[in-house]
Amino acid sequence: MLTLRIGDKGSNVIKLQLLLNRMLKPSPKLKADGHFGAKTKEALIRFQKDKKLTNDGIAGKNTWIALGVKPKKTAPPVIVTQMAPWYDVALAELGITEISEANKHNKRIIEYHSTTTLGAKTDEIPWCSSFVNWVMAQSGIKGTDNALAKSWATWGLEVKIPFKGAVTVIKRKNKNSDKSTGSSTGYHVGFYQSATSGIITLLGGNQSNKVKSSGFYLRSYEVIAYRKPIVGIIGVPLNNSWQRYSSYC
Repeated sequence: MLTLRIGDKGSNVIKLQLLLNRMLKPSPKLKADGHFGAKTKEALIRFQKDKKLTNDGIAGKNTWIALGVKPKKTAPPVIVTQMAPWYDVALAELGITEISEANKHNKRIIEYHSTTTLGAKTDEIPWCSSFVNWVMAQSGIKGTDNALAKSWATWGLEVKIPFKGAVTVIKRKNKNSDKSTGSSTGYHVGFYQSATSGIITLLGGNQSNKVKSSGFYLRSYEVIAYRKPIVGIIGVPLNNSWQRYSSYC
């Protein structure tokens, strides 16, 4: 089990920050930036006190177990995605899935929806764009505020050569809907992982009703856009040309 303390950095810190945001009431609303600073330590100590653990501000084995993380024989490597730090936030959400039981909805997906003007209240509403908006919000980056996947096609800056984590918009060819992504328009948005001559792999939400990595055959899908955020020198996004839609995906 990896031990984390103030000054540490990486994707495991992002996971810690997201878990603290989710489990503490009221939420400390930590920025999931992968930097273990004073605010993260303060939130961690509050969590440890709530759980009657040693409140030293160090995330050790017992703290991770209390956070719901099962111990592993070997500690995972600390990896920071330098070009797209938001990608690590998305990775930490792998496995979040819709609840199939009638009239029950995953609260995490509803939280994704809260970052768009549509603000859907069920996990049955297509949520690929809501997921990308939520990931960006956790990273301190302005998204589209929009539940429509197509809204990302003009967001931020164009990317000529895709990199891991680039926001990627695809569309089902010759169709206006897509069962695999739940889209009613044929559009889908996720984060670029890799590609071959015939398949593009995206990490995204609402892919077979969950957050997962999925391969999309290019014979059936076309890539509409690769995008990245416009960020100022103090970390403030500069793009203010956000469009709002009443539709989704």
